[in-house]
Order: sequence, then structure tokens, then C-alpha cells
Amino acid sequence: MALANTIRRTASRVVPLAIRASAGSQRYHHHCSAIFAAVKTQCDLSRNLFQRSFPFSIHHYSTKRPSSDESLVRVIESEIQCAQESEDSDEVVEVPQGFPFKIEDHPGQQTITLTREYQGETINVEVHMPDLVTGEENDDDNDNDDEEKGAQSSIPLVVRVSKKNGPCLEFGCTAYPDEIAIDSLSVKDPEISEDQIAYEGPDFSDLDENLQKAFHKYLEMRGIKPSTTNFLHEYMIGKDSKEYVTWLKNLKKFVEA
Repeated sequence: MALANTIRRTASRVVPLAIRASAGSQRYHHHCSAIFAAVKTQCDLSRNLFQRSFPFSIHHYSTKRPSSDESLVRVIESEIQCAQESEDSDEVVEVPQGFPFKIEDHPGQQTITLTREYQGETINVEVHMPDLVTGEENDDDNDNDDEEKGAQSSIPLVVRVSKKNGPCLEFGCTAYPDEIAIDSLSVKDPEISEDQIAYEGPDFSDLDENLQKAFHKYLEMRGIKPSTTNFLHEYMIGKDSKEYVTWLKNLKKFVEA
């Protein structure tokens, strides 16, 4: 009987303590859950604010080539193929027998250089790309020489005649199929600085007619004549085609890089 009373007294003291401990534990877990929820809410707000402040987030970045570039590459490739087919169909321009000049042709440049020695003189000719004239020819009779020349294809030339010492003669010429026109004539002195403006003489067309004819003969004796320039015309057309293909290939490499 005494033992039973002792157990009931002990239980009466232990049960309230257990209840209080359980309630405290529930309050602790509830408090921790509230703190965790508050922290999570704060993190979500910070993440949303960062995304709004920095719209260029990483998922917007792409290393894929723009479709416009791919389309451009395809167009360039098609043009290269057409240009190469046209180049293959062109006849090879062979240097005629007895051609008096040595040809220096450097890929990537739009001019070639001719050189030769003539009776102690050095002849240097700079040949530019041809000025091609296409379309129907004018059938109307026209006595104007300038307009007739303007309807023909031509190539610009710069002819320099120099000797061992002293100045050189520099001719600016335009070569047509059957005629070479001298546009300018000047005396170049290598000792004169480029900052100094030298007198270059009157316009060639203003010279006495006999003097003009004499200079035409002067150039002809040195190899500047229609048989030479007609070959150069065909040669430069071929060079223009090759340079165009190379230019297209360089464009393609740049776009693809």
C-alpha cells in the first residue's frame, strides 16, 4: 500500500514535467520553423531582385553563330564557285614572243610592274587594272575624239624613263586598243624633297603638235606601243579575275572566324 502511494506521488510530479518539456520542445521547433521560413522568404526576395536588376543572366548568352552570318557565308561560297568557273573558262594569256619587258606580278596588288633596259636607260612601267566599258556601242557618227575614246576599254600606265644619274621622265598614259594617249609629262628629280612643289610643265595637250608626236615616237621606241598594251589589257583582265577570287576567300575567312 505504501509502495503504491509512492508511485502515484512520483508520477504526479513527473507527468507535469514531461508535459512542460514536450510543450517547450514544440515551441522550440515552431520557433525554428518560423525562423527558417523567414530566411527562405528573404532569400527568394533577394534572388528575384537580382534577376530583375541583371536581366542579362547567363541563360541569355549564346555562342551560336547568327543565322545572318551563315547565310552570308553561303552566298560568298556561291559567288566563289561562279567566279572560279568563269576563271577556268577564260583562255590563258601567254606572253607574246619578243615581249621586251620583264613582268613583276605580286598577288594581292592591283598593279603589275614592267622593267627593261634600253640603251643605258631603265624603263619602268606601272600597269593598273583595266577600265572596262560594257554595253551597246553608240551607232551615231561622232567626230569627237574624246567621246570615241570614252566608249573604249583602256588601261592606265605610268611610264618612267631614268638614266644612271639625274632626273627621270614620268609619263601618265592611257592605252586604248589601237592608240596610246599621253595625258601628262613631268620631269622628276630624286633630289627634290616631296615637300617642295616642282614645276611640272604645261598640259601635254597644250604642247606643240610636233613635240607631242615626237614624244609618242620616243615611247614607241622604248616598247610602249599598241601591240604591247593590247597584251597587257588581256593580262590585267585575267589578274582582276584571280584577285577577285582571292578577295572573296578572304571575306569568307573573316566571316567564319
